Amino acid sequence: MQIIFGVIFHFIGGFASGSFYIPYKKVKGWAWESFWIVGGIFSWLIVPPLAAWLTIPHFFDIIKGTSGHILAYTYMFGVLWGIGGLTYGLGVRYLGVSLGSTIILGLCSIFGALVPSVYYQFNPKAGKDTIEVLATTDWGRLVLIGIAVCVLGIIICGRAGSLKEKELSKDREVATNNTEYKFGLGIIVAIISGVLSACFAFGIDAGKEMANTADAAWKAIHPNEGNFLYQNNVTYVVILWGGLTTNFIWCMILNARNKTFGNYTDNKTPLFKNYLFSALAGTTWFLQFFFYGMGESRLGNGASSWILHMAFIILVANMWGLLLKEWKGVSKKAFTTVIVGIATIILSVIIVGKGNKLKDDEAKAKQVVKVSNLIK
Repeated sequence: MQIIFGVIFHFIGGFASGSFYIPYKKVKGWAWESFWIVGGIFSWLIVPPLAAWLTIPHFFDIIKGTSGHILAYTYMFGVLWGIGGLTYGLGVRYLGVSLGSTIILGLCSIFGALVPSVYYQFNPKAGKDTIEVLATTDWGRLVLIGIAVCVLGIIICGRAGSLKEKELSKDREVATNNTEYKFGLGIIVAIISGVLSACFAFGIDAGKEMANTADAAWKAIHPNEGNFLYQNNVTYVVILWGGLTTNFIWCMILNARNKTFGNYTDNKTPLFKNYLFSALAGTTWFLQFFFYGMGESRLGNGASSWILHMAFIILVANMWGLLLKEWKGVSKKAFTTVIVGIATIILSVIIVGKGNKLKDDEAKAKQVVKVSNLIK
């Protein structure tokens, strides 16, 4: 049941993340930087402490009681992740919800799954999976195979994107409806975003002491109810301060450069709706972290948990891409290619899920042996 609930929580979080950009499409008359930072204020400043306050008693005391170097590392990874989040928005802008999310999050899933395992190979820590563990256990090899299949899915989707670009350049009428589609620029932005977005996983690990404190306080009151579902909400507050810093600075620079500060008070635009949809987008984005934390509390903050979450986001984003007709006007070959890419990523989720199940079974078997030995 732990695994089932973990997968469900990751799916809900993936749905929130894959859907967050949709409300932005309802914003009228604002520059990208204006609606992005309004949504970001909700994502990174308003909603995270509200969620922590609702779920973790005295959460700010936990933050104040945490050592400065832990807070600094957690914040630093948040800053780096913020650059990834910023370029994520640009990647979706230039590649579309479907292709942009697929490439960015596919890269993010790979780096987020493998880099921590490599790090812990050289800096061992109790409870953390190393690359050696992944390579020498049956469940670990399945996870690595799942990651390789995910890479293949990204390559296939990238091929679909290049086919789409060639066809749009030949079809002026279709290209007119896709004026922001820029594959070359988009793919560069996507690579930067994919690498740096993986820093969120590192931020969670860097701030794990705060989550552990919240978990210990919960278990002291509820000793028989397992791990605390909302333990990571306190860590998110610090990580997202870093994300806000990066995005706020860049959006203010763009507001000044493009002379778009007037967007925030321009009565010629539907101000109330623009703020409402931006707030909705920002809040929806935060929900991915909220449910990621719940899934992570059931599956663990390892390769399996991270790639499942990312893969679900990719699938949902592609669903929206199809519903929004981002592939309208392309050839059957291009459309079939992206469907094959999506199916390949679905397969990677199944493989990783199987690996995670094997890991859980092995842990239970060891526990049974340990109990038997104690009885003897």
